[in-house]
Amino acid sequence: MITRMFLFLAAALPVVAQGQGTPTFSGEIAPIIYDNCGVCHRPGEIGPMPLTSYQEVKNWGAMVKYVTSIRYMPPWKADRNYSSFLGERYLTEEEIQLIADWVDGGMPQGNPAEEPAFPQFPDGSQVGEPDLVLSFSESYTHQGDNRDQYQIFVLPTGLEEDKVLKSIELRPGNTRIVHHALFGLDTMGRARDRDAQTPEYGYEGFGGFGVPLADNFPGYVPGARPRLYPEGIGQRIYAGSDLLIQMHYAPIPADETDSSTVNLFFAGEDEAIDRFVQEHVMLPFGGTLTNGPFVMPAGTVKTFHGRFTVPAKVSLLGIAPHMHLLGQDWLVYAISPEGDTTNLISIPEWDFNWQGVYFFKRFVVLEPGTVVHAYATYDNTADNPLNPNDPPQFVTWGEGTADEMYYLPFLFVPYAPGDEDVVFEEDITTSLEEVQVQAPEHKLYPVFPNPSSSGEITVGFSLAYTTQVSLRLVSMQGQEVRRLLDGVSYAGGHYQEQIPVGGLAAGTYFVQLQTADGRTLSKAYIHR
Repeated sequence: MITRMFLFLAAALPVVAQGQGTPTFSGEIAPIIYDNCGVCHRPGEIGPMPLTSYQEVKNWGAMVKYVTSIRYMPPWKADRNYSSFLGERYLTEEEIQLIADWVDGGMPQGNPAEEPAFPQFPDGSQVGEPDLVLSFSESYTHQGDNRDQYQIFVLPTGLEEDKVLKSIELRPGNTRIVHHALFGLDTMGRARDRDAQTPEYGYEGFGGFGVPLADNFPGYVPGARPRLYPEGIGQRIYAGSDLLIQMHYAPIPADETDSSTVNLFFAGEDEAIDRFVQEHVMLPFGGTLTNGPFVMPAGTVKTFHGRFTVPAKVSLLGIAPHMHLLGQDWLVYAISPEGDTTNLISIPEWDFNWQGVYFFKRFVVLEPGTVVHAYATYDNTADNPLNPNDPPQFVTWGEGTADEMYYLPFLFVPYAPGDEDVVFEEDITTSLEEVQVQAPEHKLYPVFPNPSSSGEITVGFSLAYTTQVSLRLVSMQGQEVRRLLDGVSYAGGHYQEQIPVGGLAAGTYFVQLQTADGRTLSKAYIHR
């Protein structure tokens, strides 16, 4: 329906003749679209159409102008004036106006030679090159009975040794029906036994996984980009364990099939892990709500207030508010024992279609005795156009789309001295003279095989954000021997490049990575 509406708008909106001073795609518009839209609007990703070239963007120009002008795109629901998070997707007023002026001015291309290249993204991932890919062993058929289905799938990891998980990424096989997913870890094989007792692939899992879990991992919702845990932090994933996926399939009128995959990213052998991520979830039970119970009679608008007292000193990494179609807003903050308030998150206009885990730009340190306050508002009236019941019905807790949830997970690690000064992005407000900060890092990994006498080596690197990369081979005397990459644009993530080294004289060299922001990284390589 949304796509049809946009097609109508594209046909109906007038096109103004190009005037003097009109922005061009090559000059002003391409950088905006490529940097802010490219991660989703490219082949194989969630965006319903690609926006990777002038012609593709021009074809959807009226739609792009409309959805950016009302701030529907890029999708970012948290209030940026309340708190800050990694990966904020938003356009400035100036960028929105440039897009509008470009469309109204006839969408001129400008000089194609000046257009920046569309960034290179990891293939089949928004994170990078996975260390392990787990796939469904068979397709699952979701019945077209207009009912929600929660199905648990058991994916054996096949790990022969314990690993430290840095990130997990679901690649849904059928985005039309995959609504969201939760991940758990089973080390006792109980989920495997349950699956063997059911005729279909997987087993039904309303209300949880149905077996004890060794751990939970960050889940999946459409449009949310998975993130790597910071240096020195991760989650355990054990040898011989099974990864469990609780997949929520949305109601549909006709049968559909799904066969999804999961990308796992592990810590490198040279990374020292000193803390492991834990999770606490605020639920509307057990005395959490000050104004419970969690029920919404038909025709009412209710705001529920939950409280949680922090028992020990912790450093928050992220927060992930969740509610359903009656949801209107979230407001979460913390008050320390001394009375100081820390803003955590505000989502003033909840959108069921855009939710996920919000990772803070720096550790949020909470002292013992700090009280977290979480307010969530629900509209169960006929005035709510998303109300799944017409007329409105009595609603309470449940996992179905027509039910409701007050579900607020926090990701945290035990506090360590200095966490107050650790940041995960460069755009910090604290003076570098006041604290020693941890800026985001580009990394160049050891070359392999090394030494080598073959005609090819593998060079791995990771980028903290989108930048242009040059890669060269340098002699011991500092002379460039071979240019391997020259100003190629990469998105943030992990990469491996196969580099030809045939014809090199035996000796010691340096593989040198240079980025557009002036970083230079080197690793030694011995050629025999």
